[in-house]
Amino acid sequence: MEAKIEELKSHVKGRIITPSDTEYDETRKIYNGMIDKHPGIILKCKDKEDVIQAVNFGRKNNLEVSIRSGGHSGAGLALCEDGLVIDLSEMKEIHVDPENRTAVIAPGNMLKEIDAATHKYGLALPSGIIGTTGIGGITLGGGIGYLSRKGGLTIDNLLEAEVVLATGELVTANKDENPDLFWALRGGGGNFGVVVSFTFNLLPVKNVYAGPMFWPLEKAEEAMKFYDKTLREASNDLYGFFAFLIVPPGDPFPKELHMKNVCGVVWNYTGPIDKAEEVFRPIREFGPPILDFVSEIPMPALNTMFDDLYPSGLQWYWKAHFINELSEESIRVNIEYGSKIPTFHSTTHLYPIDGAVHEVAPGETAWANRGARWSQVIVGVSPEADDAEEITTWAKDYYKALNPYSAGGAYVNFMMEEAEGRVKASYGTNFERLGKIKKKYDPQNFFHINQNIEPCD
Repeated sequence: MEAKIEELKSHVKGRIITPSDTEYDETRKIYNGMIDKHPGIILKCKDKEDVIQAVNFGRKNNLEVSIRSGGHSGAGLALCEDGLVIDLSEMKEIHVDPENRTAVIAPGNMLKEIDAATHKYGLALPSGIIGTTGIGGITLGGGIGYLSRKGGLTIDNLLEAEVVLATGELVTANKDENPDLFWALRGGGGNFGVVVSFTFNLLPVKNVYAGPMFWPLEKAEEAMKFYDKTLREASNDLYGFFAFLIVPPGDPFPKELHMKNVCGVVWNYTGPIDKAEEVFRPIREFGPPILDFVSEIPMPALNTMFDDLYPSGLQWYWKAHFINELSEESIRVNIEYGSKIPTFHSTTHLYPIDGAVHEVAPGETAWANRGARWSQVIVGVSPEADDAEEITTWAKDYYKALNPYSAGGAYVNFMMEEAEGRVKASYGTNFERLGKIKKKYDPQNFFHINQNIEPCD
């Protein structure tokens, strides 16, 4: 294999890193510190030609192949054992067309880099809540975030993709070229190829009225019901995700709240700023809140608000549900487990996926769960490896207790490595069509280190 690797080096611009290299251990680290995989080869691709060479090399040598963009996959699907990691993280090109409100984005970009490029034109891409998330994984899984109610999922703003298939062929996918592949890429994950370029529609959003608002835990039931009613009646300009959390012990949070178990909402209002106080008057009158950091801020400041709290390398265990309604019973379960959060990094979030998300039919993209109102994620998180069992147990128990109130399935970007049945449930009525498209574009299931969809007739 050494001779083959040396030959590959002569055909690529990017660096090839193997276990004998001093930078190997640092390079193989990803966002979730609970994942400890040892690839045989990591190729840091510089351009799409490098990706083509990597795919051909992996196929010809029968290697396990994984694709890394931002490395945020909770399940560690950016890495493989012994095989080849096609690392896209150094492919950083971004070209913004402010007149047409579009951007062509290479797959190695993080959301904070995209925000920096688009914000100066008063534009934003609907995608995510953590600035260090890679654009590749979040897009292919669907893409939920602060602008979902206003602008839909990230995939709803995808206009075109360039894709390297398992054969090494570079193809374009849009509504006219390879439209079946384009349909599958919008939510079907990394099952169909390596996307080396995304073209997106952008929204005219620059500054927003946004930030966190907390209430004491004893008001949690009332707060959840108030939150549900507020969003149900609000325009698509108002977004907010509900959370149970422990207040971090540091700035900017007041000392009297440090390490207190609370509930809250992180709001985002994209309507006219001169109307913001009027919109938030009834919200502020509820409670009242014990913390109110909602104010006018640039969109990139909102998108990176939690980056310092969640640096790369923490221990993570994820579980997730789609939720249709906040019933009395589900509220009770949320309060029970939200009151037993094991660490101040651990939390649960209820992300709204209504508004503009509901304006797209379930069959229009691979992302089938257009009828759900929330995507709930439960994350056990700690910087300490010794806490891994505790945070995992809490997340699993919370998930099981909520299962009777789930809409079925979960957002694939919030899943660990789970059985095919869970993946199938997450794609619902679109699963069979995805399997057929998989057979057309990847009949040997070359791209299988993902939330996998096997080829089928």
